[in-house]
Amino acid sequence: MRPGERPEPGQVEATRPGDTGTWRSLNSVAPGGESTERSTARSTVHRFTDNLSLRARLTLIYGMLFFAAGSLLVLVNYLVVAVLLNALLAEESLAELMEHSHHIEQVLTHVTRFSLLALFLVGLLAVALGYAVAGRALSPLQKITRIARRLSERSLHERIALSGPDDEIRELADTFDGMLERLDRAFDGQRRFVANASHELRTPLAINRTLLEVALSAPDVSADLKSVGQTLLETNARHERLIDGLLFLAKTDRELEVKAKVDLGEVAGTVLSQLSGDIDSSGLSLRQDLRSALVVGDPVLLERLVANLVENALKYNVDDGEITVRSGMYEDMPAVQVENSGKVIPAYEIEGLFEPFRRGSGDRVGSGRSAGLGLSIVRSVVRAHEGVVTAWPRVGGGLVVTVCLPLTSGQSGESSDRR
Repeated sequence: MRPGERPEPGQVEATRPGDTGTWRSLNSVAPGGESTERSTARSTVHRFTDNLSLRARLTLIYGMLFFAAGSLLVLVNYLVVAVLLNALLAEESLAELMEHSHHIEQVLTHVTRFSLLALFLVGLLAVALGYAVAGRALSPLQKITRIARRLSERSLHERIALSGPDDEIRELADTFDGMLERLDRAFDGQRRFVANASHELRTPLAINRTLLEVALSAPDVSADLKSVGQTLLETNARHERLIDGLLFLAKTDRELEVKAKVDLGEVAGTVLSQLSGDIDSSGLSLRQDLRSALVVGDPVLLERLVANLVENALKYNVDDGEITVRSGMYEDMPAVQVENSGKVIPAYEIEGLFEPFRRGSGDRVGSGRSAGLGLSIVRSVVRAHEGVVTAWPRVGGGLVVTVCLPLTSGQSGESSDRR
């Protein structure tokens, strides 16, 4: 970053020399200099009932209707008593009416007081009964919610199988069961396809590679034939990488089969060691700040995640560029962050980089080595581990990708290494 150059909204400041341990984060100021607090102050205030559960709302509606009907009944009772008393005293003289008027007022007052007290007590009982009845009426929905929450690819065989009257909730449960049946068949077909494709697609390519290598190893092969053969081998290798990436992408979109405690710092160190030859030959400068960050997940998938991030930083860089790799605690979560220099990437193109077969415009090595699945696989692995991946354009060009994964049990955010 040039001296005096400041990050624009939506950009991340580049790492300065000697500042490798500081995590990069997005500029908190919104476009136009408007603060987040002012934007939040103008947000629409939700109504009180929006924060209540359906059971509480039904109880509230039932209680309001009961008290409205009860109040009307108290008013009718007051009017009836007043009319009856006036009818009884209609034939009395004025002196007698004046004498009994005080007693009439007392009777009406007592009738109103006891009616309101009875309305209050019975109303409380009605609200309690309404809450219980609403809970029982909504219990099938709670069953549907519990099953939906624990559903995964490996438990699509579960069904609600709701019994009871043939009402709207029963219809909802049956519709949900039908959807689960269709999803189960679809996932089963996907599993069979991936298994078959793994064999049917890899085998011909492996045979082609073997035949080409045998043909090129013959001593009487001409130079032109060798050139054509090498081109075919490179094309065959790219197709193999593409198929491996597609199969890996299909695998990571499913539930984790292996769960173990993994240190992201060790994983990042292993990946950098494996790619040290490529990093040295690239002419790029590497900066690293690797700290312990324990997560629970698939070690192979997590290693592939970090490897894809580093390989992506190698491919989409500039001559004499740099790569920075960090691991540790970021915002109280285990995280790994890979930052690289490169060409300027508009902020609106960032989301598209995570789509399959999308490459950035600054491929330093050449698109022949890239299948366009690197960041797509990263996002799938992160989703399988219930984490979050974010990418921000870097000031001066390049990208900053941050992966945050859930804490392991017994791990505390107080151990954060963030600076």
